Amino acid sequence: MTDSAKVLELLGKMKAAIDENAQFLTDLDAAIGDNDHGINMARGFKKVEEDLPGLSGKDVGAILKKVGMDLVSTVGGSSGPLYGTAFMKAGAKAAGKNEIGMDDFIAMMEEAIGGVQMRGKAVKGEKTMLDSMIPALDAMKEAAGAGKAAGDVLKAGVAAAEDGVEYTKGIIATKGRASYLGERSIGHQDPGATSFLVLLKAIAEEY
Repeated sequence: MTDSAKVLELLGKMKAAIDENAQFLTDLDAAIGDNDHGINMARGFKKVEEDLPGLSGKDVGAILKKVGMDLVSTVGGSSGPLYGTAFMKAGAKAAGKNEIGMDDFIAMMEEAIGGVQMRGKAVKGEKTMLDSMIPALDAMKEAAGAGKAAGDVLKAGVAAAEDGVEYTKGIIATKGRASYLGERSIGHQDPGATSFLVLLKAIAEEY
């Protein structure tokens, strides 16, 4: 089980991972987007980090709801509303819980993906963050269903997300700024799919 204190620690690790990859994410975005994805994500997680001390003692749902609100208010472009919605939906699923297990995490991921699909009006295969999120969820469900330990479930999710990011290189973007490029978007990996991979990896490394 993962308690509220550990969730706060994980958010700090996620912030550090975004900082480490901020330039890489921005470079990816320069090729097919607004050249600011890493910068924006780093700004959002800086705000999250600033608010972590005030979240000590709160339940998991309340923590994630606040993270979502921070990301909506500080991350520019479409990523703010999308990631913000993902965290708020996950938080709603964890409302009142001071501990979560793998089944909870998978249920929270389902809610997060549903929120992203609703907010972005997108589906898998359109060169978006969903192309790493959905395969990761499917792989984690399968691994958890096979009775694997939490660390192995998360590793399965990371591997599937990596494959999803690779998949985005070969498809045409049909959503967001990248869609303006049409076939010229082929050959470039999606920044949003990549930032989700960065965040999931940061979590998996702790288990």
